[in-house]
Amino acid sequence: MNFDQIIDRRGTKSSKWDKMEALFGVSPKDGLAMWTADSDYPTAPCVIDAVKQAADLGIFGYSWEHPDYLNAVAWWMTTRHGWDVDPEWVLTSQGLGNAIALCLDVWTDPGDGVVIFTPVYHEFAAKIGKNGRKVVECPLVLNGDRYELDLDDAQARLTGNEKMILWCSPHNPSGRIWTDEELRAVANFADRNDLLLVSDEIHHDLVYPGNAFHPTAVAVPDVLPRLVALTAPSKTFNIAGQRTGNMIIPDAKLRAAMRKRLRTLDYAPGMLAVAMITAAYSPDGAIWVDQQMTHLAHNKKIFDEGITSIPGVTSMPLQATYLAWVDFSATGMSHDEVTARIRDDAKIAVSPGPGFGTGGDGFQRFNLATQGARVEEAVARMKNAFSDLQ
Repeated sequence: MNFDQIIDRRGTKSSKWDKMEALFGVSPKDGLAMWTADSDYPTAPCVIDAVKQAADLGIFGYSWEHPDYLNAVAWWMTTRHGWDVDPEWVLTSQGLGNAIALCLDVWTDPGDGVVIFTPVYHEFAAKIGKNGRKVVECPLVLNGDRYELDLDDAQARLTGNEKMILWCSPHNPSGRIWTDEELRAVANFADRNDLLLVSDEIHHDLVYPGNAFHPTAVAVPDVLPRLVALTAPSKTFNIAGQRTGNMIIPDAKLRAAMRKRLRTLDYAPGMLAVAMITAAYSPDGAIWVDQQMTHLAHNKKIFDEGITSIPGVTSMPLQATYLAWVDFSATGMSHDEVTARIRDDAKIAVSPGPGFGTGGDGFQRFNLATQGARVEEAVARMKNAFSDLQ
């Protein structure tokens, strides 16, 4: 698989490239799209073959959570993550953003508090607000180049009106992998405050050599009665446009409540999504993911070496994800000035740090899931944009 072959996604109805000018003021004509979390290279050949087989059949009728699909999800979780998942535990959603909204809808009421540990994936706060729930921010502590929990501070922020924790593991935007001890602490915090723990683990496959990710369910088996784990192949295999994710719900009562809501909404996954995910979660898919991680590790090395050579700029060490969390605070520049240089001088569309909540000021998030040449180009542009700091 050639991850470095340049593919022009402009004009392909790609939100990453075709919407960046409207959202960030960076023209796709000469700009680089490094914001939203999808990748610029094709998915695994086994997934493409599944689409071709479906196209050759030429019939695109109704589908459902076929046993082959559910068994493939369970196989993947067992072989790749050491979690023996019963296929019956797996329910599908229209992607993980939809899954988060469904969880809020089923297990909270308008006005209820929902705990998030910030900075964190910006859609957490957005979904909470759109659903009329209250965001309860519990800031992480930045200790050197890693975020840590302060659960004493988090406890002090609770009012008793909270019903849920939206948890992100691995952490987006910093790429941290939480330790088993930290996962146990969060689970105990949820138990102590009678909170449902909804764990977004969508980046669980994107782990760099020398690091190990453990699902919350594996690290803390006792949490299963209050755990909803959200996973998807969308980031791993770059098929987010299929809008299909997994809600893994071990507890029968919780699962029945979600299944009932899905039935009232008349939801079922699309036929192509079922075929693609079944093909992805396979031995061939696993080989491709390992190859992708070698490519991403190379991109990360290029990016970190180049970005950290700019005085006052640091890139947090990535253990997982392809999203680099870059700290510009030591430059002494305001957020607006940093943003202007990246947008107007470097012509790169990135995700602004403040959007990730408390603790995001001074940061910008860069997507490294692209060709190596584009990462090199981004580094060269950033060095030029901040050349007066040299």
